Amino acid sequence: MAKIKITQVVSRIGSTERQKKNLDALGIKKMGRTVVHEDSPIILGMVEKVKHLVKVEAAEAGTPAAKKSAAPKAEKAEKAAAPKKVAAPAAEVEPVKED
Repeated sequence: MAKIKITQVVSRIGSTERQKKNLDALGIKKMGRTVVHEDSPIILGMVEKVKHLVKVEAAEAGTPAAKKSAAPKAEKAEKAAAPKKVAAPAAEVEPVKED
């Protein structure tokens, strides 16, 4: 599949909530930001809904596709929930004496 480069060129202020969610799903959160996606029917459908807010171009070969990552709060929660490695205290252990 070919890759497309999507850039937000018009502000999201005044857009419907659905259009704002489409921009967020595409990974565009601010004006002038650019993301690269595969041109799947799902992505093209989202772009169609916000075509008046974005500019779409063909991406050059070798451009990495956008990678979905967890929200910053989710990443922070995962780090907090992960078991922490704590060094054991360096206590001296006396050898057991056998009689």
